[in-house]
Amino acid sequence: MRCLLLICLLLGAGQGFALDRYSVEGYQLPNGLQLILKPGNDRGHVAIRLVVGVGLDDFTCADQQLPHLLEHLLFSGTDDTGEGGLEERMQALGGEWNAFTSSADTTFVIEAPAKNQRKILDLLLGLITHTQLTEQRISDAKQVVEREDGGHYSHLQRWLDRQDLGHSASNQLAVELGLKCAERAEVHDLTRQQLETVRQNWYAPNNMTLIIVGDLDRLLPAYLERTYGALEPVEPSEHRPLAEIDAKADAERELVRGVVGDSATLHWLLPEPVIEGQSDETWNLLRDYLEWALYSELRLKHGLSYGPWAEREVFGGVSFLSLNADLERDQLPQARQVVEQLKARLLKDGLDPQMFARLKNTAIARKAWTVQGNSALADYYWASLGDYDEGHFTDPARQLQAISLEQANMAMRELFAEPGYVRIEKPLFSYHGLSMAILGGLALLIITAVGWRIWRRR
Repeated sequence: MRCLLLICLLLGAGQGFALDRYSVEGYQLPNGLQLILKPGNDRGHVAIRLVVGVGLDDFTCADQQLPHLLEHLLFSGTDDTGEGGLEERMQALGGEWNAFTSSADTTFVIEAPAKNQRKILDLLLGLITHTQLTEQRISDAKQVVEREDGGHYSHLQRWLDRQDLGHSASNQLAVELGLKCAERAEVHDLTRQQLETVRQNWYAPNNMTLIIVGDLDRLLPAYLERTYGALEPVEPSEHRPLAEIDAKADAERELVRGVVGDSATLHWLLPEPVIEGQSDETWNLLRDYLEWALYSELRLKHGLSYGPWAEREVFGGVSFLSLNADLERDQLPQARQVVEQLKARLLKDGLDPQMFARLKNTAIARKAWTVQGNSALADYYWASLGDYDEGHFTDPARQLQAISLEQANMAMRELFAEPGYVRIEKPLFSYHGLSMAILGGLALLIITAVGWRIWRRR
């Protein structure tokens, strides 16, 4: 029946339906594997995304690299030809692939010719089920992961991380608040048994979503039920609770970045409050508004910052919205005053209705053209799995259209209700300060030498 439905979709649906990016053919196989299939406009090509529901946040700080290491191991080969033989088979089919491990999931990303989609899906299935985790392959994969993370984690790097000198401003704050591991997770102590356990407990069909967008094979549903449908489900593993704020952080800190320079970066980080019924798009729209307000004040009116920006980041179970500006270090006091005045004006007068309407219309228009082509559409489905329900994804343009000025003002006032955290990144010395230090040192040496000679004469 599912095969018949998809064939009708492929044959009867015109181009206009294919452009409805939020409607897909989605269903679960009996073993729990979730399928999302979407015909695309780009002929002769398919974009494949296999999303496995295991990420870095599912492990303790000591073992956090387990899913990342396993991701690399799964490309080490399914037979004696090893990694090279596996890559040659993919090249012979005209495809290319990669994989990514995030805090929430591990995703295999494949671009392939439509004519070979089933053969490439065979290769992907073999990679997941038949890769042999030998000690030599594990050792090789550990070296790759270590290089990806910046090379050997030296005692100096570990000490710098402990002193908050190896993190960006937002990461440093997350460490202070208990939302992020203070040190980089290492791989050398991870064992084969741990990796086998991760594959057995998490790489199961009832913990996977397979997304395929493009020129779909008419027999694809039957193929998927015969092959991927034969995978054995497992008892679902419990995800670790997302980290919450469990420590206090300084309201303001200066972070040393480099030795000498006249530049500085101002960060004002604000935890986003939880507001019942408030959509994520409201916070995105508020971020856009605050970014434009920063640009207008700091660059256009006062010429203090060339490229101020607003940003949203998530650490554990907490989202932050930050206001940031690149500055000259001697202009930091003036810039902070401008930002405080902006905050006071927004709290008093609220968001400007005309500016809000303009940025809202821009955000809605952006949704119409940012997702173009099979690959971008597959990535969109991957990023929006949390909004998927029975063959439909939530239309963000409709969510944006529904956001009122009153809702945005409420979110803004709730955001500014707390003082947040200020972090200032700047080099240890300014050029003027270093010059004065050198002159002072030379003067001290001269005074010491003259004093020594006078003492000797006496």
